[in-house]
Amino acid sequence: MLRSAVKPAADLFFAVKYAALRLPLRRKYQSFVDGKYGVEVGGPSLLFKTVLPLYQFAAGLDGVNFATDTVWEGSIEAGNDYRYYPGKRGRQFIDEAADLAEIESAQYDFLLSSNCLEHVANPIKALHEWRRVIRPDGALILVLPNKESNFDHRRPFTTFEHLLDDFNSDVGEDDLTHLEEILALHDLPMDPPAGDLEHFRQRSLKNFENRTLHHHVFDVQLIEKMLDYVGFEILDLSTTRTDFFALSKKGR
Repeated sequence: MLRSAVKPAADLFFAVKYAALRLPLRRKYQSFVDGKYGVEVGGPSLLFKTVLPLYQFAAGLDGVNFATDTVWEGSIEAGNDYRYYPGKRGRQFIDEAADLAEIESAQYDFLLSSNCLEHVANPIKALHEWRRVIRPDGALILVLPNKESNFDHRRPFTTFEHLLDDFNSDVGEDDLTHLEEILALHDLPMDPPAGDLEHFRQRSLKNFENRTLHHHVFDVQLIEKMLDYVGFEILDLSTTRTDFFALSKKGR
């Protein structure tokens, strides 16, 4: 799958989705990015060009994705080819979100992640890794989907205790604990690429390859608890119809 085959359609979808939206406190977020170097896990995201424009302010940005071929980006390669904004590119890492072993500790001023953490089986483990690669007083800018506007709206919110159990059990990305719940409650008409129930089931059984499942469903309370547990100071937590936006800082 070539990047050129999927990016225009995806960009058009998100351009329409976010055209009328702007995050009111965006300048507060921008101040942690302006003239600084960061890394993005699971990007690039059109959201950081529209609702929360950040790319154009960064001095540089590297990217992390889990594979060289993904549903969202098509074919990508490790190296100096992370294209996140016109005229700007950084280094592309091919790594798991919860294992950034290629990146030394305290390398970046900020970390961005939009609509990615819900696809990670062990969010607390990932957040520990993300915190590790951020410098002291650096920022995490995290965007998670608001279930009320997507195909998860029938599912219950995940509990913090469940996330903690996953962390303590060192759950891996091959985990399918939530599959039966997802198959029963996923609103298929709101997710056209999923196809019918059987197609969705077969795709979901291969989640380790495609990472399309939303393992967990987040609300404000869960976001607050997991960021606090990992050691981030929350500076803002805003809710829109489609997403939760969290700005937090790593302490020294």
